Amino acid sequence: MLYPPLAIEKLTDYIESNDIQAVNWLIQQNYKELTMLREGASGDIKSLEWLLLNKHFILAAFINAIWEDSKAFDLLFQKKAFHWAAAANIINGDDKAAAFLQKENLYHYAKLAYAIEAKIRKEGDEGMNLFKMGSPYK
Repeated sequence: MLYPPLAIEKLTDYIESNDIQAVNWLIQQNYKELTMLREGASGDIKSLEWLLLNKHFILAAFINAIWEDSKAFDLLFQKKAFHWAAAANIINGDDKAAAFLQKENLYHYAKLAYAIEAKIRKEGDEGMNLFKMGSPYK
């Protein structure tokens, strides 16, 4: 799913500064699934489980792709979720991914990726690495 720019911007605000107004806006606008990315990207298994149970497979794949799960990337490409794959690639150090998002007028996804990357780095890159625990996409 391609989310509206404002929803991705609110998610970015929530990730960067734990903005309670942003998370409340996301929930009120029926984007609760996006709020799961904040902790899910850091390895929170309950967030990933919630996404899977509620059939948000693309977002769950995005979380796994952040940690370089090739099968998660395959799913993102198969479902034509190129914007999520590019965002994961930014986090994984692909400089060309941001240019792709810019060209497609989806730079808000790049900003989100940079926010997630900064959060992970701040945490010391200690996400639980869900793939070692048994990724659902492997």
